[in-house]
Amino acid sequence: MRILLAEDDPLLGDGLRAGLGQLGFHVDWVRDGEAAERELRAEPYAAAVLDIGLPRRDGLAVLAAVRQAGLTVPVLVLTARDAVPDRIRGLDLGADDYVVKPVDLHELGARLRALIRRAHGQPGEHLRNGTIELDPAGRRVTQDGEEVSLSPREFDLLHALMLHAGRVLSREQLEQHLYSWGREVDSNVVEVHIHHLRRKLGTPLIATIRGVGYLIRREDAA
Repeated sequence: MRILLAEDDPLLGDGLRAGLGQLGFHVDWVRDGEAAERELRAEPYAAAVLDIGLPRRDGLAVLAAVRQAGLTVPVLVLTARDAVPDRIRGLDLGADDYVVKPVDLHELGARLRALIRRAHGQPGEHLRNGTIELDPAGRRVTQDGEEVSLSPREFDLLHALMLHAGRVLSREQLEQHLYSWGREVDSNVVEVHIHHLRRKLGTPLIATIRGVGYLIRREDAA
C-alpha cells in the first residue's frame, strides 16, 4: 500500500521510509506541512503518517485542513512522549491513531495496517474472499488452505483488489497503489501482473471491465 510520510527529521524520516518499505509499504516522504497537505489533496494514499512538529505548517493545521476538505484518508499522528494535549487535539481534529516517539517500527506498521483495514470495512486481521485468504502482515496468500507463491508486486496488486472487492479499479489507480514517487512504470505492468495472478489463482478471479479497469467480485469465504 502507498502511504505518505510527513517528517522533517532527516534521520528519522529516512529510517521510517526504509523500514516501512521493508514491511511492504510504498512510502512518499515529505519534510514540511505545506508539502504534506498538497500531496494529501492530490494523491489517493492508503494512509498518512503525520508528525505534529512540521515546518512551514504544523501537522495539526494540516490535519484540520484535509478534514475540512472532506478527505477521509486514515491519518496516524507522531507525537512526543509528553505531548498529551497535542494527542488529544489531534484526535479531536480527525486523527485516526497516534504513535509516540521514539517510534517502534513494527508497532507503526501494525497500526497502519489496522487503519487501512478499517477504512475499507475489513474488521479482521486477514482479508478473505471466497477460498482466498490474504495476510497483510505476513505477506502470505492461501487458496483452499494451500499457500500460493506470489511476487511482491503480485501480492500488492491482489491486496489492493481485495481491499476494494466489488469496486472497479482503473489501471492508473492500481499503479498508484503499487508505486511511490520516482519509479518508472512500464505501460503494461498492471496487465502483466493481472495475467500472472489469473494463472496462479484461477482465471475467473479477476474480472476485466472493458474500458474501465479490473475488479474482484465479493464472495463469502468458503
